[in-house]
Amino acid sequence: MAVKESARTLAWDDFRLIDAVAVTRNLPAAAARLGLDHSTVFRRLKAIEATLGQPLFERHRSGYALTPAGEEMAALAARVDDDITTVTRRLAGQDVAPSGEVRVATSDSLLSDLLMPMLAGFRAANPAIRLDIVTGNAALNLSRRDADVAVRATDNPPDTLVGRRAARIAWALYGVAGAEHPLDPAESARWVCLGDNLAGLKVVRFAQAVVAPDRLAARCDTVLGLAHAVAAGIGVGHLPCFLGDTWPGLVRLAPPDPAYASDLWLLTHPDLRHTPRVRALMDHLAEAIAAKRPLIEGAAPRPVSPGPG
Repeated sequence: MAVKESARTLAWDDFRLIDAVAVTRNLPAAAARLGLDHSTVFRRLKAIEATLGQPLFERHRSGYALTPAGEEMAALAARVDDDITTVTRRLAGQDVAPSGEVRVATSDSLLSDLLMPMLAGFRAANPAIRLDIVTGNAALNLSRRDADVAVRATDNPPDTLVGRRAARIAWALYGVAGAEHPLDPAESARWVCLGDNLAGLKVVRFAQAVVAPDRLAARCDTVLGLAHAVAAGIGVGHLPCFLGDTWPGLVRLAPPDPAYASDLWLLTHPDLRHTPRVRALMDHLAEAIAAKRPLIEGAAPRPVSPGPG
């Protein structure tokens, strides 16, 4: 039987599109994921379904749901993506010189007040390596190359990653220097704390348990935002010592509480740990963080506010 002239073989980009729609369940989000516009995704999906001769998705008010044929195609797309990721990761591990790109994932507070000078020093020493820096608190999948190196504050790093514990991050309570603060910081009339998106942090659980709702002046979804709120005088709040001790106009209201501390990890995927550019960055950061350990662990000399008169 003659094949229609318009018929074509599906390309990898078609599978990526199917996967994106399957994951996001709507075309605008799939378009954003692929870096395309909504109308392009719509046209390409219609063309793919026409080529296959059957629909891959059912359109519901709640979103796009896979048909049985769509489930098969989405599963195939996931397998192909895994194979491509595995091969590219293995090839990346065969680099013989520290060059190319390293994608670094961390939080905004770690980046702006601790890591950025270290990364600048790394770039000066390794000009052939380009840094792609990603900030945010969401967990990234290093197995799928969302990042090559992650610098995270956690007591439970994923078992699928390898790395080293670089320091122990100390937290203390801070307020504006010169302002009147009660002798017992817990009696402060106004508090700011982190939001529920960071509920895994011990200081967040403390605030939820101790601070009455009528004394909570503000919540912030990032540690850096929290530091700005404390510095603006909105209220007192817990900050990591590497941030609070170096922020102009802030003073400790109590010594660091060991119960709130968390580990600082340098993490990568096992397939990448011997890649020269990844190993060079991991080694540089480990050495630079070690030099800053007294600050990070709250051991650097720092006066504590004595409270009012």
